[in-house]
Amino acid sequence: MSAQNMMINAIDPDGKWLYRVGGISAFILGLGYILIIALYVPMGAPPSGAEARLIYLAGNPTAWWTILGLSVLTDFLFVPVTLALYVALKGINKNAMLLASACLALFVVLDLAITWPNYAALITLSGNYATTTTDVQRAVFVAAANYPSSVLESTLLGVYIILVPGMGILITGFVMLKGIFSKSTAYLGITTGIFSIISIMGPLFVSALGITVIIASLLTTIWVLFAGYGLYKLR
Repeated sequence: MSAQNMMINAIDPDGKWLYRVGGISAFILGLGYILIIALYVPMGAPPSGAEARLIYLAGNPTAWWTILGLSVLTDFLFVPVTLALYVALKGINKNAMLLASACLALFVVLDLAITWPNYAALITLSGNYATTTTDVQRAVFVAAANYPSSVLESTLLGVYIILVPGMGILITGFVMLKGIFSKSTAYLGITTGIFSIISIMGPLFVSALGITVIIASLLTTIWVLFAGYGLYKLR
């Protein structure tokens, strides 16, 4: 049997409409990530500490509300992308794709439930902080910001929003090696997953490895676009 026939047999014909939706969603998702990066890079990473974060966010409220909105949108777009990848690859390794899909779905739920509500609270508080006229009022808003700031600085949140989706992409990359998608997409997924793991575990041993979180984010953006192209071709 030729490689082309093997590919056709592996593709679920009932899922072709989902491949189109998943491919388009992946393109929009990748574009959203690019816009987020473009907004984020000029501002730099948020500082540590509740008051420092409030001052930082107060200086760029429009950009951060835009980042928040785009981030929520990209989280939702991960749903059709994940479903399309599962349908496309379940014929190769159903159990592996169930695990990968669970990781990506868990990331979406945790990101929407934890990351962005806390950022929304801090952005709102930063606006109130910026308009206060007394130290007492500022102290009140700083106290209110302590909890969401602590959540966003926790290592556990990094596990939720970097390691968990990274594992899903890593597993998907290994399944992609066996057909349907290009080898470049598969190896890109594996590399993305590896850098996601390093970005969380590496800094615990070597502080310089903290930069790998940036590499992992860029690789995720590129992989999403490659995967979207592969899905769109399957339509």
